[in-house]
Amino acid sequence: MAKLDQYPKIMSMASSTGGAVKMKIQRISNMLLEDNSVERRREVAIRCLVVYLREKEEDLFKESLDGEMDFTDDVIKIVVRRGALMSDTAKTRVVIEGTEVLDDLDLPRACALLMGLIYALNLSYPKELIKTFEVFQKILLELDGLKASPRVMSLKNRLLS
Repeated sequence: MAKLDQYPKIMSMASSTGGAVKMKIQRISNMLLEDNSVERRREVAIRCLVVYLREKEEDLFKESLDGEMDFTDDVIKIVVRRGALMSDTAKTRVVIEGTEVLDDLDLPRACALLMGLIYALNLSYPKELIKTFEVFQKILLELDGLKASPRVMSLKNRLLS
């Protein structure tokens, strides 16, 4: 999470795109209008990264309504439960292969712990989120960063400049 805080350019870089991606990023950025806490800024940065990489938020995050708790079909998901107000802190749970493995976390911590679980359990990254998890691994966690794909290296260079 400290590494995520070191990259304030994520938001401005993601906002510089155009088209449908820009619209999605503006919708995500509006989350900061209600709550500008550190946790919310980290959540917004992670969600913007997913969209910036042209992957779908829904493939990683599942918004849970009050009574909705069915995640039997989910291979790897972070289930997000929000309070009545948008400013309420979101509580998340990590689901792997339909089983809840962690609960009552904030979203950035859930992402970090999910990466740890993927490593500990020797799981493959989901195909639809391969770029996002590669960014988590190579840029945010700095694991095996010299062997990153050209797209990830380009992103890393843009973040550092």
